[in-house]
Amino acid sequence: MSKDTDLTLERTLNAPRDLVWRAWTTPEHLRKWWAPKPYETTEVEMDLRPGGKFRARMIGPDDFDTGDKGEGCFLEIVEGEKIVWTTALAGGWRPNAPDGEECGGLIFTAVLTFSDAGDGRTHYRVLAMHTTPEGAKAHADMGFHEGWGTCADQLGEVAATLKG
Repeated sequence: MSKDTDLTLERTLNAPRDLVWRAWTTPEHLRKWWAPKPYETTEVEMDLRPGGKFRARMIGPDDFDTGDKGEGCFLEIVEGEKIVWTTALAGGWRPNAPDGEECGGLIFTAVLTFSDAGDGRTHYRVLAMHTTPEGAKAHADMGFHEGWGTCADQLGEVAATLKG
C-alpha cells in the first residue's frame, strides 16, 4: 500500500460474509446500498467475472446524474472473499479514455475483501489505488471516506435483511 496514492476503508458489518457477498454481487441488492443517501442507484450492470462490465448509475439532489459514466471492469473475483475492479478499463478489457471521462473523471482500482469477523459478522475492507497522489487527493476531497463509509454501513444493513 502507498500512503500517497491509496485510500482505505474498513468496517465490521453485522451480517455473515455470505450475505454481505450476496448483497454486493446481486444487482437488485446493490441498488439498495451503492449510493450514499439521499442519492439513489437506478441502474446496475454487473457481469461478475474477470473482464466483465460493472456500471452503477447514480442520481441525486441538484440534478446529479452519473448517466452512462462510471463504467469499470472486473479484474479478479474470488467467490465470497475478494472483488477487484478498475475504472481504467471498461467491460471486455476495453481501455477507458485517459482523462477518465467514461468513469466520471476518476481512475482507480478497488480491491474489496470480505472475511469472517466472528459472531456472524464480516470484516469488509476497501483499498482504492490511484495512479497519482493528485488522483487520491481528488477522491478523498470528493468524500471517499464519508461516501464509501456510508455505503459500507448501508451494505451491512441490506445484508442483514437477507435470509441465509
